[in-house]
Parts: sequence; C-alpha cells; structure tokens
Amino acid sequence: MAFFLETLLGGLMSGMLYSLVALGFVLIYKASGVFNFAQGAMVLFAALSMARFSEWIPQWLGMENLFLANLLAFVVSVAVMFVVAWLIERLVLRHLVNQEGATLLMATLGIAYFLDGVGQTIFGSDIYKIDVGMPKEPVFLLESIFQGGILINKEDFIAAFVSAMLVVALSIFFQKTSTGRALRAVADDHQAAQSIGIPLNRIWVIVWCVAGITALVAGIIWGSKLGAQFSLSTVALRALPVVILGGLTSIPGAIIGGLIIGVGEKLSEVFLGPYVGGGIEIWFAYMLALIFLLFRPQGLFGEKIIDRV
Repeated sequence: MAFFLETLLGGLMSGMLYSLVALGFVLIYKASGVFNFAQGAMVLFAALSMARFSEWIPQWLGMENLFLANLLAFVVSVAVMFVVAWLIERLVLRHLVNQEGATLLMATLGIAYFLDGVGQTIFGSDIYKIDVGMPKEPVFLLESIFQGGILINKEDFIAAFVSAMLVVALSIFFQKTSTGRALRAVADDHQAAQSIGIPLNRIWVIVWCVAGITALVAGIIWGSKLGAQFSLSTVALRALPVVILGGLTSIPGAIIGGLIIGVGEKLSEVFLGPYVGGGIEIWFAYMLALIFLLFRPQGLFGEKIIDRV
C-alpha cells in the first residue's frame, strides 16, 4: 500500500507540471482559436532568460544574496516575456485577425523557430543551471502508518505546489475579473466581442503575457530539474496528450487531464512495465490520447462542435 501511494503521489506531482505547460496551449487556443506550437519554445526562451539573468545580475550589481538575485532575475524575465508577447501581437497577430486557422497555426510554427533561434543566440546554447533554492533531497512521510514511510522528493512537491497555486490564480482571474470575462467572450466569438467594444488586439497581448508567465514558471521548474537546455522545448510534446485528454477549450480539463496522465504514466510503468518490457511511461500518454481522439475527440471537458450545413 505504501509503494502504491508513493507511486500515486509521484504521478500527481508530475501531472501538475504537465498541467502547467498544457495551460499555455489552452489559454492561446481559447483567445485566438489556434493551437500554439510556440509554447515549447516559450518555455525554453523563458528558462534561458531566467538562467542567464540569475548569472548576470550578481556580476553587474556585485550582489551576493542568492535569493535577491533570483528575485530580480525573475522580475526581469517576466518583463522579457511581456515584451515578447507584445512583439508577437504587434508584428504577427495584429496582421492576421480573422484569418483562417491554418494561417495562424503556421504563424505559431514560425514564432517557435524564431524564439528557439533568438533565445540561443542571445542567451547561449549550453546547458545552464537554474538554482532557485528548492531542496532536492527526498523525505520520508507517514512513517508511523507505513513501515519505512512514503518517499517524497521535496523538489517535486514544491514544484507541484507552485504549479497548483498558479493554476488556482489563473482560474480566479478568468472567473472573477472583468479582463478574464473579456477573454472568455473573445474565446466564444471574436467578431461578437469586437462588436461590443472589446479590443481584440489588447486581449491577445494579455493572453500571450499570461501564457508567457506560465511558460516562465514551467521553464524555471523544469530547468531546475533538467537544466536550461534545448531539450526543454520538447516538454510541450509531453503536454499534448494532456490537452487532447482534457479538451482544448477547458482550463479545468488541462488540470484534470494532467493529473490523469501523470498518474497513468507512473502506475503503468510500475505495474504494467514488467509485463511489456518497460518503457511504457514514454508512450502511455500518447496511446491514451489516441483512444480519446477515436472515441471522444473533444476531450473530457472540451466543447463538442456541430456544424450545420
């Protein structure tokens, strides 16, 4: 029982990280109706920004306090992602309002390649360390209930907690604020939202800024675990099954889908892996996504679209 709970908790913590990346996809899709292939590149760009500024700021200011240096690096990285979002809207999206979805999709592909190249040109292409002070040693819990206790990685627990808090904050933002309601109105119908005075261009800047913040937090967390490197851009691929499972238009779907995928990967690897030769954790999520595409393509919480001819 203790081993099962340990595996379950590990899956839930991984699932929260997947949900955080998937949120970026959902936010952009809800606002513009396009699948944002640039989300992985945004995670990489944000992680490189955080890693490099946390190195440069102490050198520029002669600062020895690690916490303060990381805080300033985070603030600067947030500003950088805001600038990136503004430039994307001003130089790309503004000229593609009411265009076909395929056109916007190709635009996000171009943005992804551009961010990959520019990010490594500005910040470098080595593997950079992100040290935000998260403890990496494991800890044993519930030793009085289970013999030997349950082994939990502190870093994974803190990362999952931060991800959960950001998800809750975004949910409140969308449900309780006037800007959040405007974002939902734009998601429902671009032209109708424009007709009642909602500025589409400003809404797109806001939603790309929010997606940039989620990419930054995801980049910091994954960069702390793996280092800020080019492979971070592939993290978004791990979130694709989450989006398919939860639904492209549902923020709760991204959360629950991430948890299902995270738990499913861990449990399948531990309990089914010995019977199929291992490696099931790599393809389990994609197989589950394929099943959903066959029988429920809109996902668990997505909207079923019916075209009347």
